[in-house]
Amino acid sequence: MAEEPLEQALAQPDDCIAPATVIPESEHPIREHQLDREALKVLYRLRDAGFKGYLVGGGVRDLYLGRTPKDFDISTDARPGQLRQMFRNSRTIGRRFRLVQVFFKGNKIIEVSTLRSRSEYDIDGEEQVLPSNNTFGTLEEDAFRRDLTINSLFYEIEHHTIIDYTGGVSDLNQRIIRVVGDPDRRFTRDPVRMIRVVRHAARTGFIIEEATFAALQRHREKLRLCPPSRIRDEILKDLQSGSSRSWAELCMSSGLWTTLFSLYTPLFEAEHGERVREDLLRIFTVLDRIHAQHEGEAPVKIPEHLLFASLLLPWARERFGLPETNVRGANFHHLSRAIRKEIDLGFGEPFNVQRMAKEFLTTLLINLSTFHHARSQGDDPKWLKRKSYYRDCSRFYDIYLESQGIPAVTAERFAVEGGNEAEVVAVMPPVTEGGEGGAKGKGRNGMNPAFSSAKTGVFGLRRP
Repeated sequence: MAEEPLEQALAQPDDCIAPATVIPESEHPIREHQLDREALKVLYRLRDAGFKGYLVGGGVRDLYLGRTPKDFDISTDARPGQLRQMFRNSRTIGRRFRLVQVFFKGNKIIEVSTLRSRSEYDIDGEEQVLPSNNTFGTLEEDAFRRDLTINSLFYEIEHHTIIDYTGGVSDLNQRIIRVVGDPDRRFTRDPVRMIRVVRHAARTGFIIEEATFAALQRHREKLRLCPPSRIRDEILKDLQSGSSRSWAELCMSSGLWTTLFSLYTPLFEAEHGERVREDLLRIFTVLDRIHAQHEGEAPVKIPEHLLFASLLLPWARERFGLPETNVRGANFHHLSRAIRKEIDLGFGEPFNVQRMAKEFLTTLLINLSTFHHARSQGDDPKWLKRKSYYRDCSRFYDIYLESQGIPAVTAERFAVEGGNEAEVVAVMPPVTEGGEGGAKGKGRNGMNPAFSSAKTGVFGLRRP
């Protein structure tokens, strides 16, 4: 791989320290026509206004690997205020660091960020988690701020070159996941980087570099220092990725799984621990198959509460004997309260899960037995099909069935209506007793209050 003088691609600032490798177009696979049309518009407008603009991060990585990027993010030396003046169809977002979102037709958004300083990367002194930093920086500094070498690449359209400060291109060629800089320091500064290391290894199939993997194992307990909601949102990304099985396998082999989900620790350590692991992996295989979208197919979206319930299913099976347990009569209410209590302690508090979401999870898990016993006698009975929770609970039971080797799930059941991924998720009512006809609630006409996307719903209450 040739290293060309930087002046052939861009004018570097005087305080540039680390030498950059500039890969010419003849030695990399990215071509300008592969870039998103709107991203090109932003890049060329920046250039015409006298600023430098670069395609950055995952967009460069995916194009280099021959994949279609999900996002085309751009970095520039223009400041947020200058960007807002340049792009009238934009807004500024972010707290720790301001980003500008540029809007185009069809709900297309291109995020543009100003190059950032590397002071968080090389700061001296006492170690701390998530130090605040809002300073602007150079191209080099921005590269060294990024988490992984394969996400620290820049593509510029003037000469169609890739600019590499951290050895990212070499790691792409060798299929290696490596943290930029000292992994011990980087994981201490922001423990969430450990989750991102595992995520990118799972999605790319790359090997985690030895020093990075060892540091991840040393520092995994520091994840408990992070805000619960931040960890929850990161986990949700992995459940939605289509690579959740690989993600779970890496979490288990590295020790991250029991750090993240302590309720699984006693199960993994028990005599039947391997069976629990296999149950988890089979469920994630089903989720990945549903998320696998082929050209021409409608996009799919598995609701968040179904994803989290799937994650908890092997635990619930071992802990409460689901779905074989009899849940008729008083047993239903006793078991639902027990499940709700343990979800609250083992999952709700660690991940700052809202009350309604915990009710969703309880409803899905307790009704697993309702569906199991109902279907043992044939098709779902009419009284069950009339329940407001029927759609989600039936889909969840089908996920369980397929994880047990019984094909039951079609991706069409999770298709987003009209291609709009902002799907309205129905709020399920409080759990009710399973059985013929069920127990009537205290709502209108014996129906429990529920939010609904149906036109007949008014402020969450169904009309008679």
